[in-house]
Amino acid sequence: MDLHLAGKAALVTGASKGIGLAVTRALAAEGAHVVAVARGTTGPPADLAPQVHPVSADLTTADGPAAAVAEAVSRFGGLDILVNNVGAVRPRPTGFLSVTDDDWLHGLTINFLSAVRTTRAALPHLIERGNSSIVTVSSVNAFLPDPMVIDYCAAKAALSNFCKALSKEVGPHGVRVNTVSPGPVSTALWLGDDGVAATLAEAGGGDPAEIARSAVAQSATGRFSSPQEVADLVVLLAGDRAGNVTGSDFVIDGGLVQTL
Repeated sequence: MDLHLAGKAALVTGASKGIGLAVTRALAAEGAHVVAVARGTTGPPADLAPQVHPVSADLTTADGPAAAVAEAVSRFGGLDILVNNVGAVRPRPTGFLSVTDDDWLHGLTINFLSAVRTTRAALPHLIERGNSSIVTVSSVNAFLPDPMVIDYCAAKAALSNFCKALSKEVGPHGVRVNTVSPGPVSTALWLGDDGVAATLAEAGGGDPAEIARSAVAQSATGRFSSPQEVADLVVLLAGDRAGNVTGSDFVIDGGLVQTL
């Protein structure tokens, strides 16, 4: 199915690994030109050149998002698609009282403010192009609060609310705004040496593999989503095949969430 993305200019944050890299690959495969933003990136894989232009930016700084957007607009002459993907989580096995102000500020900055700032910088260019799209990667934790990741949950809840509110303002200007809310995904965030499973195992003396298995045991499919599966959903929403879809959230969690 042609997603009508050939020649479109896209910016993807957190693009060096995991979901962000999968989204970058999927957009490039559809013929889009992509500015791939990551902190300390050394360049896209060789198979993605020359459609993918890497940009190194720290999106937790006040001016990092605007600089990344400016680079994208300079490179491609405008912007049609923004994918807010950057994020991070730090499990809190010692409880709420151990979460300091600095912890809260870090979690809110990388999981919420980075997307707010990137969107603010990109929006004038998206409106100028018209028929444009913002897709933001949120999380099922936006509506499934978990004390183990309490600051992450709060930030993702704010992120989803922000996107819903923004969709009402910018829809009349030709900009669609949607969110994708993954459950556990087979990325380093969950399965890496410093990921959720390993951190919880270290804190409780358990086995990371068993913790990972238990995280998806209650889902209907009984497995993690893959980054590619999330990327496929993001890319569908980015293109005009979903041209009258806005203000919506799409859960991809293998049936983990059991409520309507």
